[in-house]
Amino acid sequence: MKFSESWLKTLIQYNWTSKQLADALTMAGIEVEALESVAPPFSGVVVGQVLSADKHPEADRLKVLSVDVGETSPLQIVCGAGNVVVGMKAPCAKVGALLPGEFKIKEAKLRGVASFGMMCSEKELGLKEDAEGLMVLSAEAPVGTDIRQYLQLDDQLFTLKLTPNRADCLSVLGVAREVSALTKASVNLPSIDSVPLANLPPRSVMNEAPEACPLYLGRRIRLANPKTPTPAWMLERLERSGIRSHGIVVDVTNYVLLEMGQPLHAFDDELLTGNVVIRFAQNQEKLMLLNEQEVSLTEDILVIADEKEVLAMAGIMGGKTSAVSDNTSQLFLEAAFFQPNSIAGRARRFNVATDSSHRFERGVDFTNTAKALERASALLLAVCGGEAGPVVKSEHTLPQRKACLVRQQRVERVLGIKIATQQITELLTQLGMTIEPHDQGVQVTPPSYRFDLAIEEDYIEEIARLIGYDEIPELTPVGKLNMLTQPAQLTMESLFQDRLVARDYQEAISYSFIGEEWQRHFSQQQQALALLNPIASHLGIMRTSIWPGLLQALQYNLTKQAERVRLFEMGRCFYKNNQGEIEQPKKLALLAYGNVVSEQWGEKARTVDFFDIKSDIEALLDKTNLTFNASQHPVLHPGRQATITQLGQVVGYVGELHPRLVKAFDLSQSCLMAELDLELLSTEHAISYQEGSKYPQVKRDLAVIVDEQHTLGAMLASLKPLITHPIQDLFLFDLYRGAGVPQGKKSLAFRIVMQDTEKTLTDNDIDSMVASVLHKLQSDFQAELR
Repeated sequence: MKFSESWLKTLIQYNWTSKQLADALTMAGIEVEALESVAPPFSGVVVGQVLSADKHPEADRLKVLSVDVGETSPLQIVCGAGNVVVGMKAPCAKVGALLPGEFKIKEAKLRGVASFGMMCSEKELGLKEDAEGLMVLSAEAPVGTDIRQYLQLDDQLFTLKLTPNRADCLSVLGVAREVSALTKASVNLPSIDSVPLANLPPRSVMNEAPEACPLYLGRRIRLANPKTPTPAWMLERLERSGIRSHGIVVDVTNYVLLEMGQPLHAFDDELLTGNVVIRFAQNQEKLMLLNEQEVSLTEDILVIADEKEVLAMAGIMGGKTSAVSDNTSQLFLEAAFFQPNSIAGRARRFNVATDSSHRFERGVDFTNTAKALERASALLLAVCGGEAGPVVKSEHTLPQRKACLVRQQRVERVLGIKIATQQITELLTQLGMTIEPHDQGVQVTPPSYRFDLAIEEDYIEEIARLIGYDEIPELTPVGKLNMLTQPAQLTMESLFQDRLVARDYQEAISYSFIGEEWQRHFSQQQQALALLNPIASHLGIMRTSIWPGLLQALQYNLTKQAERVRLFEMGRCFYKNNQGEIEQPKKLALLAYGNVVSEQWGEKARTVDFFDIKSDIEALLDKTNLTFNASQHPVLHPGRQATITQLGQVVGYVGELHPRLVKAFDLSQSCLMAELDLELLSTEHAISYQEGSKYPQVKRDLAVIVDEQHTLGAMLASLKPLITHPIQDLFLFDLYRGAGVPQGKKSLAFRIVMQDTEKTLTDNDIDSMVASVLHKLQSDFQAELR
């Protein structure tokens, strides 16, 4: 919303400077995005009248002018403008004048003829970027008057950046109301009288969509002289609001739009057939808009039509077939109120943005519709002459402005200040609201132009705006803080993050969306979810695994010459289960690529392998409850992968990336990956204190020979029930194949650590515990003592 301050001051007078007004509006929630002068600084330029124009004796394109500037004698000025004629009035820069760009006018000689000033174009005054000749002033311009004063070039232009809820300020009248509330000055509303009615037969209106258009007004107008130019004062206000002239009819409708906030539209009445019809469009119905864009309408588009064709998209843009021109003398002028939800989004659908749709989408004042029609009618008849017919009206149920209780105690509690009910009444009355007393405060009914006021908090915000946010003290909030228990799941996740960082992993955060190609590589039994409106074409599917995001991060790091990458991410995955329900479990994924450790002198370089990432998982979880079993996950290497089982339940997978995908992703070597379902993991990680024993610790080694088919994981799982007091630990410390061990068998050496907290273990105690371990291995795995 852009307007000039001089226009605003025709509606309200105030004592603030332009800067003070801009600051006050901004602090009241009406942000002034820009404040600029109509013209750049210059001085010494006055209204001059050309008394004579003689040909320059030495140059065909130059003329020697005699210019009256209101002094005792005229000035001699050499000028080369092509539009100079005797009697015209134009800006004249006298000797000593300072023009934009710090260009100073001096006495000079042009081709031997003295020149005591310069006649100016709009370009030289900084009013336009280009100009073909002198700026022609009105014949009524007083000679010798400072041009800044005559053209009001010290006027200031305000550009407002309004939030969608403040559509009431999308007019000069609306801004004047806001200034009135801030300054308590009265608004001088423009005089609007009904025009005399002529005997013009009215054109009937048929409203087939009263819910979308509860109010429609229209009248026929016959113009005596449709080619009458737009008055200079109106052109000036339009141009300073950023709107170009399009002829008197369109200029008047634009002027009323800016002045009162009510969009209007004029049809060429001679091009209409029969009644005016307000209806919804038929599917695929065509309309050529004023911007020469042909659109194919849908059934949710509200249109204005006649009995032959569609004339306009209601509240958005008119059609070309019924448009007015400079020769149009018979008009049908409409003013309407359209429900915001019947207009919202339609203009953007056709890539059209108009001042009308911008206002109708947010809501216009339906009590102002008839006044705007009368205002436009009066302006047209005053400028062009002619006559106006009676107003045809279609009115149905208009929006009701419901009253709301604003409690005095609630206002004090929200704002943190003491405020009396009387002050609340005065502040809300300044905004044009109807106030009725109530035991707890006041009952407030908003004016018709404030669509944004509905609940108590809306009115409290209005009170705060008028008091001034700077006047509200900063108070430290008072309340009780209670220490809350943290869910075990969050504790576990935080613990995992710390442990992984300690093991040289870095946390990554990737998109929850992936492309179809990535999904095909990682598709499993889960049914993926496709997005209806993806943020990008390559991010159209919700991920079912975190691995794609980590692999994309790996590819990015490799392009940046990274040789060793270790990443982890916690996040949700999304898919449909067999019952069609959407599930979104939280998962933890790991990726390791390159060497086990960074290049250094203390350890030889070695590429990370399956057992490295397996040890990382064991460091995360209670390894005594874990088992790893061979699996057939399609994303992982067929012979280098395993399921991760905790307490008998599969909670994830670990392994090397499948060679097929290594080639597809153009990796120079494979990487190790793991993925755990956090919601399936046991949260029993309670930290407990255990006093150290003062009695000696005993260690015994037990070497057995078993078949190659028996895995260490299965053997440790079998021995786990034996790891109870006083056995503290039992683990493998040696593996041997070779001389002395039969073909197809292997030798495993276990270490048993024993310690009692109440006594020193005897040889009988120790032998008994070692024997129980050996017996378990012999019974379950046919182990032979080596």
